[in-house]
Amino acid sequence: MAVVPTPPAKLRAAILAWYDQNARTLPWRIGPAARAGGHRPDPYRVWLSEIMLQQTTVPHATPYFLAFTRRWPTVEALAAAPEGEVTAAWAGLGYYARARNLIACARHVSRELGGVFPATEEGLRSLPGVGPYTAAAIAAIAFDLPANVVDGNVERVIARVCAVETALPAAKSELSALAAAFVGDDRPGDWAQALMDLGASVCAPAAPLCGRCPAAFACRARAGGAPESYPRRQPRVDRPRRHGVAYVLTRGDLVGLVRRPARGLLGGMLALPTSDWRAEPWPDAGALDAAPACADWRFAGDVDHVFTHFALTLRVFRAEGDFPGAIWTPRAGLAAMPSVFLKAARAALPARGS
Repeated sequence: MAVVPTPPAKLRAAILAWYDQNARTLPWRIGPAARAGGHRPDPYRVWLSEIMLQQTTVPHATPYFLAFTRRWPTVEALAAAPEGEVTAAWAGLGYYARARNLIACARHVSRELGGVFPATEEGLRSLPGVGPYTAAAIAAIAFDLPANVVDGNVERVIARVCAVETALPAAKSELSALAAAFVGDDRPGDWAQALMDLGASVCAPAAPLCGRCPAAFACRARAGGAPESYPRRQPRVDRPRRHGVAYVLTRGDLVGLVRRPARGLLGGMLALPTSDWRAEPWPDAGALDAAPACADWRFAGDVDHVFTHFALTLRVFRAEGDFPGAIWTPRAGLAAMPSVFLKAARAALPARGS
């Protein structure tokens, strides 16, 4: 197992000094100067940002965060919101089970805990949708507790500083143990965010800016001449591909949608009706047999979409007509659908004015 290459206190001091001058300005963050002045983050905003950031980037999550906090500025306001409104506002952030857990967590905190988030890692982990990483991040950032916060950016920094040869994902426990050596009682919230910022802005995946890195003096990967080769990774395995059919049934300016089952992929979201998703492509005859209504279906093209564990090709058919249980939605409301269905709708519906 790799070891920490320099006394942790020395490296911590260098990275924190860098953070004091270079911390990113983020809408959910209390910066180092404000923290030093006694300001503390709102746990609700920290929790909301961490849930949004679980599977996306800061630039993508930021407008969603701003929209959510304008509309639901407190956990009580979010807890009182209709589930359909929250899931519609979540559309585009992916991993829709998180939206359902977001509502469940907000309601639990509001109704069972008096609107107050637990101030311990253990208590945070008891909340719906809050796993070990998210609990550690909230504990450190919101409550300034010495929690070991290890996301992808932190893994990359630690893998390079310590020149960890074990490949991901097998290296995760080793990287976590090494990161824990740097956790202390001094400014734990700033420390967690400093490592994240360092990985996001300097210790970048493909082209690390070693000349600007406060950890360069101790970085074993840099000393070895190939920091970009860390963290080591197993060869990529191609995602399996599934095939389905999406049906765009219109009635004038309205599009017939369905609500997907509460459990499962994209659960509870508004969507186009589809066939099953399977390993074999759908021929025309099978696609029309699986359609939600008898209509003059016309092929509108194929769309591809990549989920975490598989890739999907949807054949898209369009017709005018009706089907039982349709949720008739104006075109302007289609943005509430997950992006895979929005792609299919755009393939079938010509742009306005065309």
